[in-house]
Amino acid sequence: MKTIVLGIGNPILQDDGVGLHVIDALRQRMNNPMVTIETASTGGMNLLDMIRGYEKVILIDAVKQNDSKPGEVKRFLLSDFHTVHSSNPHDVSLSEALHLAKQLGEKHLPSKIILIGITVNNIYEFGEHLSSEVASAVPTAVALVLEELKNT
Repeated sequence: MKTIVLGIGNPILQDDGVGLHVIDALRQRMNNPMVTIETASTGGMNLLDMIRGYEKVILIDAVKQNDSKPGEVKRFLLSDFHTVHSSNPHDVSLSEALHLAKQLGEKHLPSKIILIGITVNNIYEFGEHLSSEVASAVPTAVALVLEELKNT
């Protein structure tokens, strides 16, 4: 199954860059020609372009959840998120981009999109380093991605 693992985040907004850190760690542990490993500092329509043509997508990103502590790692399906709003006022969310693409007849969309979310608190302060709680979650997220790839 043609798969892309995509770490999402901003490398200069502390914990928001956790997806990029997971990808860095994952690259050292993987070499599978059927799996593409990439990073993105964008959302919505740009992500749609990156995942078009893949059957399975594993996104790794920072998530905010009021009932979770920083550093918790959770697996979600994209359909678990009911919001269609993007955090970027000039773009749409990936969910909305996918919905629009389907309405326009796009045929090369992934059949399965999984999100490995790492709970964060600090995504608005400048800095290139993760908080200690979030940094300690990187190996757990890597292990979850590798486990997910076994099912590919």
